[in-house]
Amino acid sequence: MVRDMTHGSPARLIIGFWVPLVLGNLFQQVYNLVDSIIVGRFVGVDAFAGVSATGSLNFLIIGFLLGLCSGCAIPVAQAFGENDPHKMRKYFANAIYLCGGIAVVMSVATVLSCRAILRWIGTPEDILEQAYGYIVYIFAGMVAVMLYNLASGVLRAVGNTRTPLYFLILSCAVNVALDFAFVVGLGMGVTGAALATVLSQLLSGVLCLRLIFKKYDVLHIHGEEWQLDAACVKRLAGIGAPMGMQFSITAIGSLVMQTAVNGLGSGAVAAIGAGSKVYTLFCCPFEAMGATIATWCGQNLGARRIDRVRLGVRESLLAMAAYAVAALFIVRALGEPLIRLFITGSEEAIIADALKFLDTVVRFFIPLLLIFVLRNGLQGLGYSRVAMFAGLFEMVGRTFVAFALVGPYGFDGAILANPVAWIMADVLLIPTYLHTVRVLERQTAATAGVRALG
Repeated sequence: MVRDMTHGSPARLIIGFWVPLVLGNLFQQVYNLVDSIIVGRFVGVDAFAGVSATGSLNFLIIGFLLGLCSGCAIPVAQAFGENDPHKMRKYFANAIYLCGGIAVVMSVATVLSCRAILRWIGTPEDILEQAYGYIVYIFAGMVAVMLYNLASGVLRAVGNTRTPLYFLILSCAVNVALDFAFVVGLGMGVTGAALATVLSQLLSGVLCLRLIFKKYDVLHIHGEEWQLDAACVKRLAGIGAPMGMQFSITAIGSLVMQTAVNGLGSGAVAAIGAGSKVYTLFCCPFEAMGATIATWCGQNLGARRIDRVRLGVRESLLAMAAYAVAALFIVRALGEPLIRLFITGSEEAIIADALKFLDTVVRFFIPLLLIFVLRNGLQGLGYSRVAMFAGLFEMVGRTFVAFALVGPYGFDGAILANPVAWIMADVLLIPTYLHTVRVLERQTAATAGVRALG
């Protein structure tokens, strides 16, 4: 199934594309949630803190790969909008080479240096081995992460969000089963949780790739289309690398912040870890809308429909603003029972801190939704470098909090890191998006005028 987003009702097309993505993101979050719940309940709070302490490092490394894969799908979406299947397939083939090669190199490098990095960021000694036992296997399975995200990104580029969802649901069920088998049944601890995540992601990636090559003639790469093409690789890297760097730059700020939180002790690490798990769950609609708008903007740019770009972004912002307001009340009602899934009742101080963190970040969901919609919209339009600079602004915000607020204010200062980072990114993204759309509208009008005269 393919979906052309260059014609028809924007609201209907966006919602139809967005709903499966929301469900997919929710199921993808189950990977981490199940790992964390099982680790916290069956291994202990130190094990949970160890897994939580790897979050920023995980985002730094895996985030680059996710951004690269997402960026490589954008030229495919643009070629789809241009109705050029040959170009689509060449981009897809070269994306496999680019993303696969980088995934292998990154996997080897991070596995070899993982323990040293954990010590460098100040991971508390009482949870260091737990952190290492989890993250080293996640890094070793980086090719599985690449495979699913590239294949599902290409399917989204041609408008199919449902099939990756079905495969993700299946792999999620496998993940839960493996978690219980490895962690509870075999007593493998955090290592078992990591292996369950990698193997289940590998399954979903293989299924997506198999579907593409068997069922999608428009993506079935033929003969010379498999050849390495320097121009294709350059364009893919030109869009994908800045998107990957945007994730990594943002993660550097998170890593600096994680180092500051590590200095507050394993209790603070566990509290922010539990709060982050819950808030990430409620961010799924924003993430899904971001992916939707990236494809929307990519296809409509290819079709030279900048008017539809503006309309789609506006409607998505309004829809997400309504959700942000509703989420504030939902989180206040469900926050504590969700936190208690990760932290046992005997750790009341940690639970109270986790709720304080969660209540703070939810109040700033409007600045966060602006980041997801505008940043991804700019990426879909081919302006991935701007998104990278937005990540730089986020990094500066988190670094400021780490050095200026955590010392004098402790945990209360640490929970302001995300809100400050989001507001700083919006300072760049809002005027940049408005300017970019105006420029593209003038360029499109000038090109149409030249064609009319010709």
